[in-house]
Amino acid sequence: MSSTPVAVVTGGNKGIGFAIVQALCKQFTGDVYLTARDSGQGQAAVAKLQEEGLSPLFHQLDITDLQSIRTLRDFLKEKYGGLNVLVNNAGIAFKVDDPTPFHIQAEATVKTNFFGTRDVCNMLLPLIKPHGRVVNVSSFMSVMTLTKCSQDLQQKFRSDTITEEELAKLMMKFVEDTKKGVHEKEGWPNTAYGVSKIGVTVLSRIQARMLNEKRKADRILLNACCPGWVRTDMTGPNATKSPDEGAETPVYLALLSPDADGPHGQFVSEKKVQNW
Repeated sequence: MSSTPVAVVTGGNKGIGFAIVQALCKQFTGDVYLTARDSGQGQAAVAKLQEEGLSPLFHQLDITDLQSIRTLRDFLKEKYGGLNVLVNNAGIAFKVDDPTPFHIQAEATVKTNFFGTRDVCNMLLPLIKPHGRVVNVSSFMSVMTLTKCSQDLQQKFRSDTITEEELAKLMMKFVEDTKKGVHEKEGWPNTAYGVSKIGVTVLSRIQARMLNEKRKADRILLNACCPGWVRTDMTGPNATKSPDEGAETPVYLALLSPDADGPHGQFVSEKKVQNW
């Protein structure tokens, strides 16, 4: 079993994920795994970084496939005995003018961005070693979308005692309400991506609380963050930041020093804790 520290980035073959892998290859002392759903695209991304003189490794991961997550978990457990850094970056967004019916967009977006991220965390968090770092890439859309929810929903999403089960039920309710065409009447805003990222931010707050209760002595730090408006396939060419600039806050959180005691359970943008 290798004693080398190890970092894993989900959705690392392009955009912000690729830039995060690139930065970690330069700054993290240990093995860095670029993961992607499509092995061909993942291997091509690794080859591109190798041309720059960097040494990322590849492992297939589809965050919507439990068996794929299990395979990665078992590999990390067997080869490294755990994991030091996990960056949950994988996610999807439909384009604004996409003709796909809204309820189908909602189901696919919540399934990937919220439930996929939750499943990765539930399987890999037990492997995180003492002083490990977990970064869930969320979005400022989560904050903006929260303000557009009904007061009742806002209260639930801001609660310091909400459980993962309660959060998952709310995410499912949003999807079901879109299928029935009643989501706006039920207090939801008209953005599947925004609601899915509310889920990611709140999930991070819950996970940090659980780590405090069960593994406080291990001093693991877990946060959600916003990379900013970044020029990617997802957002288009008009965004204000390059992928490298978008990677700065996630990488900052992934590399918090071993003696740092925060931030933890926060929503971080531009390397600063934001109000939720």
